[in-house]
Amino acid sequence: MVKLICSFVILFSFAVNAQQLGDDSFKPKNTTKTFSKADSPIVLLDQAHHNFHTMDGRYQPFVRILRSDGYSVKKNRVLFTAESLADADILVISNALDQKNVKNWNLPNYSAFSRAEIEAVYQWVKNGGSLFLIADHMPFPRAAENLAAIFGFQFNNGYVEDLKNKEQLFTVDKGTLLAHAILNGLPRSKAIKSVKAFTGQAFLSPPNAQPLLVFGASAVSLMPNKSWEFPDSTPEISVKGWHQGATLEFGQGRVVVFGEAAMFTAQVSGAMKRKMGVIAHGAEQNERFLLNIMLWLSKSI
Repeated sequence: MVKLICSFVILFSFAVNAQQLGDDSFKPKNTTKTFSKADSPIVLLDQAHHNFHTMDGRYQPFVRILRSDGYSVKKNRVLFTAESLADADILVISNALDQKNVKNWNLPNYSAFSRAEIEAVYQWVKNGGSLFLIADHMPFPRAAENLAAIFGFQFNNGYVEDLKNKEQLFTVDKGTLLAHAILNGLPRSKAIKSVKAFTGQAFLSPPNAQPLLVFGASAVSLMPNKSWEFPDSTPEISVKGWHQGATLEFGQGRVVVFGEAAMFTAQVSGAMKRKMGVIAHGAEQNERFLLNIMLWLSKSI
């Protein structure tokens, strides 16, 4: 019964989100820039790995939010090497895919990154770079799992759902949004008390990581063979205590990992133009949360 209910909830989510589009009319609430042109951190948004979220597409609002705080956001169109990452302060990777899974999300799913690229990112972070790695539900966790693993994170290639928290709100009061410098930001910021996510995956973090979003006792992950198909035989595990967001200080650099992508942008979906991301009801603090994450990655907090 739990699996049937969970499958219905996820399938309903898929139906209304099938035509996800970036909200072209979106304007950030933030109007005060932390960084001037002279000290603007350089952010590379990856577009070299068949990414589902791109600067001119579903992550256009994400870029607008970052630019509202003074970041210089550029497209990354090349494979990761020491040279391609040399001038970047922050690398953002959102929902990368291997070419074989661009039009087919069913198993098997493949890594989006070569071993050489993973090692390049590893060394870049170790030497002071900051990585913002985002991998949503199946097939995105499998595409990024080798990159996540080199930093100690274990991705789950499934769809997460919390039957007692269907709105997928993570709150300080419920103990699912944990204390972190990111919640406080800079003195001008209002403390973050609640953030909202939209399905995604659950993952395990290394012992030296600091969790941000933690799933409650009723959260489960379904791991189907075919994308968005959940027969009774679909494997299911409890993900109580697993994470959907965490941070890690690694060498001289920093890593932020999230198992959900829509929460950091503004999207409309379906014929009814259902609002998702920072413009959704219950996600009023998501924009500030994103800006605070970026401040942490830029080593400003």
